[in-house]
Amino acid sequence: QVQLAESGGGLVQAGGSLRLSCAASGRTFSSYAMGWFRQAPGKEREFVATISWSGGWTSYADSVKGRFTISRDNAKNTVYLQMNSLKPEDTAVYYCATGSRRLSGPSRDEYDYWGQGTQVTVSS
Repeated sequence: QVQLAESGGGLVQAGGSLRLSCAASGRTFSSYAMGWFRQAPGKEREFVATISWSGGWTSYADSVKGRFTISRDNAKNTVYLQMNSLKPEDTAVYYCATGSRRLSGPSRDEYDYWGQGTQVTVSS
């Protein structure tokens, strides 16, 4: 049974930073891509960032490019999302997910296990 547990969310002022973590268990973490998605109230869940199995390849949504950084520590079975220069429009529940392959793109269909999410609220 694969389990993902996000942490690090909270309330922050615009321009501030947060670092999300996602600890994984129940699968060979280092063999699969990992991704971050987010869902704001009344909106569809959207892609934020993804990282390949080795960490050698990353991809970001245009809305977060240059502000967010995804990384992973395969020794700790953990993926991170460093969020800088936060904006009110970044407010959402953030979910981590395991990719079904070593490389996964922005489509939700490419991810097969999901965490419960962590709330990020950015005040103006």
